[in-house]
Amino acid sequence: MQNEKLQIVLGEGVQKAEVVLREGAAIKELEPKAPLKTNLSGVIGVPVEYLLKRAPTGQFTQERAHLIVNREKIKLSLVINEDDEYLRGQVDGTLEPHPKFIEFGINTGKVWAPVELGLFFKMNRAFFPSKDENMKLVTELMNFSATVNNKIERSVKENGDKGDVFVQTVNSNLPGKFTLTIPLFKGMTAETLEVETFAKINGREVAFTLLSPGANQTLEEIRDRAIDNQLKQIREIAPNIAIIEQ
Repeated sequence: MQNEKLQIVLGEGVQKAEVVLREGAAIKELEPKAPLKTNLSGVIGVPVEYLLKRAPTGQFTQERAHLIVNREKIKLSLVINEDDEYLRGQVDGTLEPHPKFIEFGINTGKVWAPVELGLFFKMNRAFFPSKDENMKLVTELMNFSATVNNKIERSVKENGDKGDVFVQTVNSNLPGKFTLTIPLFKGMTAETLEVETFAKINGREVAFTLLSPGANQTLEEIRDRAIDNQLKQIREIAPNIAIIEQ
């Protein structure tokens, strides 16, 4: 711009103005983007935690939010800014079974070989009320097959009544009932359950399944109790949010 003259004409009434001269290409402006939508999910208490921290900030109004309750799926879905396509968001809380409870296979028909079940109990000692009870079950299960086979062989040698002795041996060596202290759902405290072992016999092969009528009852009670507890807190934190039961 050396030796070039620049004439600036000010508008009527304007006494002075600031002039910015730039060399090169003009600075590119960022293209506007739509707002990020809220999309969160987690344990059953997530909607309550979200409301505790966000409801007082004015990020959304309670009158433009609603909560969908699905008791069958044990799920709560909080929808905010429900009438705004750009700002609408959703926060889901779900009560999911605890991974360790699933691994035990209680009431699922899962089949355990004696040694396999013994090893599993040994590696999950933390869910038994005491170390002694755990070790007793582990020892019985780890020695189960050897004890059965030895008694069968001895019985065959003595009187040949192989079948009867096999059944008696199985019945007399079952671990029976035992107690677990284990959470049934993620994010929940541990429950004390009585679990029974049942043998399945196929020739000389014996396998176990684990059953607990009390676990089924407790699962139902916890499900309803957990949802009702969350709804109570939500009504206290944000009383104007519409709650819809599916």
